[in-house]
Amino acid sequence: MIDEVLAAYPDKVAKDRHKHVKPNDPAGSKECDVKSNVKSRPGVMTLRGCAYAGSKGVVWGPIKDLVSISHGPVGCGQYTWGTRRNYANGQLGIDNFTVMQVTSNFQEKDIVFGGDKKLTALLDELVEVFPLAKGVSIQSECPIGLIGDDLEAVATAATKKLNIPVVPVRCEGFRGISQSLGHHIANDAIRDHLLGARELPEQTPYDITLLGDYNIGGDAWASRMILEDMGLRVIAQWSGDGTVNEMATAHLAKLNVLHCYRSMNYIATTMEERYGTPWTEFNFFGPTKIAESMRKIAEYFDDTIKEKTEAAIARYQAFFDKVRETYRHRLEGKTVMLAVGGLRPRHTIGAYEDLGMEVIGTGYEFGHKDDYTRSYPELKEGIVVYDDPTAYEMEEFTKRLKPDLIGAGIKEKYVSHKMRTPFRQMHSWDYSGPYHGVEGFAIFARDMDSAVNSPTWNLFDAPWAASKKD
Repeated sequence: MIDEVLAAYPDKVAKDRHKHVKPNDPAGSKECDVKSNVKSRPGVMTLRGCAYAGSKGVVWGPIKDLVSISHGPVGCGQYTWGTRRNYANGQLGIDNFTVMQVTSNFQEKDIVFGGDKKLTALLDELVEVFPLAKGVSIQSECPIGLIGDDLEAVATAATKKLNIPVVPVRCEGFRGISQSLGHHIANDAIRDHLLGARELPEQTPYDITLLGDYNIGGDAWASRMILEDMGLRVIAQWSGDGTVNEMATAHLAKLNVLHCYRSMNYIATTMEERYGTPWTEFNFFGPTKIAESMRKIAEYFDDTIKEKTEAAIARYQAFFDKVRETYRHRLEGKTVMLAVGGLRPRHTIGAYEDLGMEVIGTGYEFGHKDDYTRSYPELKEGIVVYDDPTAYEMEEFTKRLKPDLIGAGIKEKYVSHKMRTPFRQMHSWDYSGPYHGVEGFAIFARDMDSAVNSPTWNLFDAPWAASKKD
C-alpha cells in the first residue's frame, strides 16, 4: 500500500518519502525506523507550522499576565489570533492577555528604515494601556530577522525603563525545519530571562511543576485536579494558565511532570542539569494511562502520596466504568487515523483503545527520532507510520485504509468531510475539551461517538463510492 501511494511522486521524491513512511515494528527495527525532523519537500502541502508558530502560538501565548507582541507585518499575528484555545483565569485585557492580538504592524517604510523606534514606542504605549501586565515578549517575525533589527538592545532598555521583564524571542519563521525549533527558542528565552529569577515565600516536599500542558480547552486544569488529588502542590503551570512569576519560580519544584515531551523536554533537561530537578513524562488521556501515570509520578514521593494516589484511582474507577458502559459498545472496532503535532499521535492511543477503537495509522507533523522511538511500542505491528505526511498522502491513505475517524489539524478537517470521513480536530479539540483527566475522558468519548455515529454521514457518498455508482 505504501508503495502504491508513493509511486505517484517523481522517482527522487518517492525515494525520499519512502524513508518517512514505514510499517510499524513495535521493537523499533532499523528497517522500519521512520526518518524525521527533515525539511519538507518544496511544492508539497505540508501540515507543519513555522518557528514563530511554535514560540508564540505554543509556548509564550498561554502565559496569561504577559503581553506577546507579534513583531512584524500584521498577518502572522492575525493568523495565530485565538486559534489555540488556551484557557486562562482572569479578566481579559486587565490581567489576562492570552487571546489578544498585539502587533507592531510593519509597513514597507519599516522594512526600509528599521523598526526599533516603532517597537520602543509600542512598548511605552503597552504599559499605559495594560498597566497590570507583568511582562512582555517580543515574538520576531521573518522580516525582522532579515533586516537585522536589534531586538535585544530595545528589550534591555525597555526592561530597565518599564521595570518589567521585556523578553526578545528570535523565532523568525524561516528558522529551522518546523515549529519544533520555535519551542526550543521560546524555552531558551524563558531560561535566559525569567527562570530562577524569583523565590517562593514557602516550599513543601510535594511541590511540582506542570510542564508542557497548554490548557487547551481546560486540559491543564483537568491535569492539575488529578495531581492535587494525589496530594501534590503545583507551583507552576508551564505555560497554560501560567504567569510570569510561575515561570520565574518553576526551578523550585521537587519534580517536573512533563506532558508534551516534544515542546518541553529542552527545559526539563535544563532544569535537571542546572538545579538537579528530576522529570518524568505523564499521559492523562484515558483511564489506563491516567492510572499508569499517577503511579509513576507517585514513585518519586513518600508513602503518603502513594496512598492518596491509590485512593484517588479507586474513586475514579466507577466514573470510568460508566463512561465505558455508555460509549464502548457504540465505538468498539472503529478505526482511527491520526496526524497531529506534539504528543497526540502516541498519547491518545490508549484513550481510543479504552473505548475499543483501533489506531491504524499515525504520525507527527514535526516529530523527532525520540518521538517515534516512544511511539513504536504503543502501536500494533504493520500499522502505517508517517512523518510530515503531505495532503496527497493523507487523502490516499484515507482512501485505502477507510478509517472510521480521522484526528488531525484544521487544514485536514474539511478535506476529510468531503471524503465522507468523520473527523475530530485534535490540535484544539474542535471547540470542545478538556480531553485530559477524569471528566475529560467522558468528553473525549462523547465527541468521538458524535463524530463517528452522526447520521449526517448517511446523507451522501464518499467520492470513490459515488464514482462506482456512476
